[in-house]
Amino acid sequence: MRRTDGTARRWAVVAAVLAVLVAIPVVSGVWPATDQADRSAAQLREAALASVDVPFSGAAESVGTLALPAADELDAATAQADSATVADLLSSRTTMRVWWRSGDEHRVDVLTSTGETDTYTDAAGRWVWEYEDNRATRTDSGGSGLDIPTAPDLLPGTLGRRLLSEADPSELSRTGAARIAGRTGLGISITPAAEVSSVARVDVWVDADTGLPLGVQVVGRDTDLPALDTRLTAVDLAVPTTDITTFRPPATARVRTGGTSEVLSEAARRLPLIDLPDTLAGLPRRADADTPDTVALYGRGVTALAVVPLPGGLARDLSRAADLDPTTIRDDLGVRLATGPLGYLLTSDVRGRGSYLVTGTVTVDGLAVAAGELPGLRAAS
Repeated sequence: MRRTDGTARRWAVVAAVLAVLVAIPVVSGVWPATDQADRSAAQLREAALASVDVPFSGAAESVGTLALPAADELDAATAQADSATVADLLSSRTTMRVWWRSGDEHRVDVLTSTGETDTYTDAAGRWVWEYEDNRATRTDSGGSGLDIPTAPDLLPGTLGRRLLSEADPSELSRTGAARIAGRTGLGISITPAAEVSSVARVDVWVDADTGLPLGVQVVGRDTDLPALDTRLTAVDLAVPTTDITTFRPPATARVRTGGTSEVLSEAARRLPLIDLPDTLAGLPRRADADTPDTVALYGRGVTALAVVPLPGGLARDLSRAADLDPTTIRDDLGVRLATGPLGYLLTSDVRGRGSYLVTGTVTVDGLAVAAGELPGLRAAS
């Protein structure tokens, strides 16, 4: 049996889908601070959403606690993507340095024991520079809607703004203040309204002076242990220089274009369309223009669900990986498994022409409801 620690590349396809749906990291171990009780949740959200162009530099750390099952075919799929350690972003510690001039111009370096990988974002796209491999990958803005998540997606500013932007006002409330990276963060909490949500709450700490999210915490149901943890550990509000945030490939570098995982996109192009409903498990279908027609996204904010076609090899590998977990449910509805707030259901077309993955931040019971509402599908073998 293969190891399932953070050094393995695991569940890459699931991670890619979840990146489209919602990013759900967190912050813990912060020092208490003096609160500003007159600042409402609505005011803090507005300040956070307006902070995308607040310049700063510093350091960040993310810790994931999701024990995702290993799968050989999925590992191979991950190796085709820019971020070969995408599953590690969800299940281990990630240390980053960041230089942020604006939402369209910033740099994030991921530091490991063997080197680093640098992501440079500009108005037209991004560069990923892998120093040890002497390889630079260019990805233009836009894509298939199935892009693999990268380290910048884990920054508390990126995550906090993404989650707050889709929260209903009735889901927002104030929480206490905390001292993060030497600054005062004012707490705002999101409590998902959807009954099928597997997330109990999301806490975001917003810098009292700039509105910049300093940390984000997401906690699943039935546990106080954060599923993922992301926070700034150092902050300098001076504007970074352009020579730090601009990348030019060295003359000797291997340069390639792309960066989107083609595994799901190819499956979406060749598998047959199924008539998916406008709502699934009580979640409304999203209208995302960049998503292939055969991929359906449901829900909003931190509660989200996707129906994704899978090639046969990936489906079989994922099914075998699920068998290694004693909590897996295998019945007429399909193969269901949850790890923390992330769950998946594996099923297949009644004509045997393809398999489908239903995955997202919903409960196992919610997956069962979704399975019963999917037309033309049956349990995967």
